[in-house]
Amino acid sequence: MRLTSRGWGPLLLALLVGAFGTLAPVHAAVRPPKLQYDLTILPNGLKVVLSEDHSTPIVHIAVWYHVGSKNERPGRTGFAHLFEHLMFKGSKNVEPEAHTSLVASVGGRSNAYTTEDETVFWETLPAHYLPLALWLEADRMATLRVDDAAFRREREVVKEERRMRIDNQPYGRLTEIIYDHAFTTHPYKHPTSGSMTDLEAASIADVREFHDTFYVPENATVVVVGDFDAAQAAQLVRQYFARVPKGVRPVPRDIPVEPPQTKERRAVVEESWPLPAVVVAYHVTYDGNPDSYPLHITSKILSDGESARIPRELVYKKRLALTAFGSGNITEDPNLFYAVALVQPGQTVEATERALIAEFERLKQEPVTDAELQRAKNQWARDYIIGRDTDEDKARHLGHAVVIHNDITTADGEFDIFMRTTVADVQRVARTYFTETNRVVLHIVPKPAEGSR
Repeated sequence: MRLTSRGWGPLLLALLVGAFGTLAPVHAAVRPPKLQYDLTILPNGLKVVLSEDHSTPIVHIAVWYHVGSKNERPGRTGFAHLFEHLMFKGSKNVEPEAHTSLVASVGGRSNAYTTEDETVFWETLPAHYLPLALWLEADRMATLRVDDAAFRREREVVKEERRMRIDNQPYGRLTEIIYDHAFTTHPYKHPTSGSMTDLEAASIADVREFHDTFYVPENATVVVVGDFDAAQAAQLVRQYFARVPKGVRPVPRDIPVEPPQTKERRAVVEESWPLPAVVVAYHVTYDGNPDSYPLHITSKILSDGESARIPRELVYKKRLALTAFGSGNITEDPNLFYAVALVQPGQTVEATERALIAEFERLKQEPVTDAELQRAKNQWARDYIIGRDTDEDKARHLGHAVVIHNDITTADGEFDIFMRTTVADVQRVARTYFTETNRVVLHIVPKPAEGSR
């Protein structure tokens, strides 16, 4: 089944209107069409997902490597992000930067991103250039050029990127501060960008070992979505990727486990920020755990939109904060659910903290209303459907299902799970995770002016 753009119109309108509560809410009977796909595994371990979509004459190719910042060792952080850069610096058959230039020369786009759990390289281009994109990706998977000169250049680029995006931005280190205090053992403690010290200490031998371990077929998934014939595309994938040799060693999965937190953690941190910030964080479960779905819905209830509970109470009613927001960061390994408030001038961090914690406590003590729950479901359905609109979006859903869930059926199956979330589910996860012993509270305050100490 394939919906035309005309077919999507009433559905999107209903979801968007339902999210704002001006018409009857949308219920679970309205769901997007399921993705059509074929999943195969090549002899070298490479997973391949093909999904035909003939709505536009383009294709999107995404190569997911199951390696992110959580796979880095202490003292060697930032390598996954570094390789996001190095993978564009040439291979046996492609000159540095030529990968991007070749894709752009035929009217396409290409880029990459790195998270805690994966590194993804992608291209979107006219459909008849699918062989070019597949060849480029297979070539750099098999013959990436990892030389000392490129390594040193890109290390400086990554360091400068960190300075611009994190170190020299107001509140740029917020996430790093939260995770450094919330985690003791799991590598989610360190940022994806890595530390300046670790990047400077890295050697070309360290970098090559990281590449040879993780950037191998058995640790990769190729997702192709778009206007192609599945049989022809499968033949092209085999032609280019089946020849890539397996890695020289098994891909390690020995990620240190974060021990359960047994008492509340508190800290006061000084930063060169204009206003203080209050953070309240709780450890939560992993992506795909049954509790993760009501936690996503809880995140909508607390912080999605100006009328959500946290901004409504702290910004508009109590006027304690200039801005306040929260997020359930649900990832491959257990992560955090946290809320942040920037304290309004004239207000105190203590009062702001009490108000933030009160919103979490209220979820435990009082069931959310049916209207709030339906609003959150409508918001989630809106995001879900709009987030499956393009070939790139569909490829992201399929890649995430294969790499993070190890179950491609979740690319479609999660919609119904979310729609079945109940008021009792929301209260249950709140009581499970939003406890005092599982809480981290941070007061991040401006540094005193020079000479005022």
